[in-house]
Amino acid sequence: MAKQSLKYRIQKMDIGINIILFILVLLTFYPFMAMLFMSLKDNPQFIHARWVPTLPLHFENYAYAWKAVGQFVLNSIFVSSVSAIGGVFFAALSAYVFARFQFPGKTVLYMLIISLMMIPGVLTLVPQFLLVRDLKLLDTYWVLILPYLAGAQPFGIMLLRTFFEGLPHELFESARLDGANELSVMRNIAIPLSMPIIGTLMIMNVTGTWNDVLWPSVTISNVKLKTIVFGLWSFQSQYYSSWGPLNAAYTISAIPLIIMFAFTSRLFVQGLTSGALKV
Repeated sequence: MAKQSLKYRIQKMDIGINIILFILVLLTFYPFMAMLFMSLKDNPQFIHARWVPTLPLHFENYAYAWKAVGQFVLNSIFVSSVSAIGGVFFAALSAYVFARFQFPGKTVLYMLIISLMMIPGVLTLVPQFLLVRDLKLLDTYWVLILPYLAGAQPFGIMLLRTFFEGLPHELFESARLDGANELSVMRNIAIPLSMPIIGTLMIMNVTGTWNDVLWPSVTISNVKLKTIVFGLWSFQSQYYSSWGPLNAAYTISAIPLIIMFAFTSRLFVQGLTSGALKV
């Protein structure tokens, strides 16, 4: 009798937990679903039934939105991809050197690099701007890519070094005994075993670059090179009272990140748990 009572209490607890989780999932996803519903409405539909689907569906809103922000989305995809890939590549090279080699000043140099994370980006805004201006990089893709690539180094090096140091030394020694050089060891052993943490860094770098407002607004004046944040601002000023096209533009700007996370969510979760275990 006592066992049945305990089993019944456990079942009730499981039901309660599932209900709470369902509510949390609903609260998480419903804002995006509401934005999707609104993107397919005209203004009368939005005014009378903004939170639920309505018919007919106005897919022309996406045509208007893409015509206005499509170039900005492509710019953001290009800048985010190149800066994230380059940032992870150079961070992995540096982290491997710090993890597997001994050289004079190693600890001091590593601490200097890590200390850069303690400096707020706004404090270096003016020196960075003067530097890229003197290098004649303003109004080019490079003025966005290079600072994002450099800014990703301190955290990437710290995370990857910690992960590389936790890999079994026997694997590296066996590869070296077989005649592999350090570049081959890194490419064939360290990188494949570190894909979860590398995927996590890629997602974090892309998301940070995609959502950045300050640096593109300061360094880019050519409209053809602006990123999606500026595109949404510009589009909102033109269609501030047209809620369907405006929400369609918001949806378009979110789709690349959703697709990226859908294909890399497994690596992201593995990377977070692996990093926690290594640290």
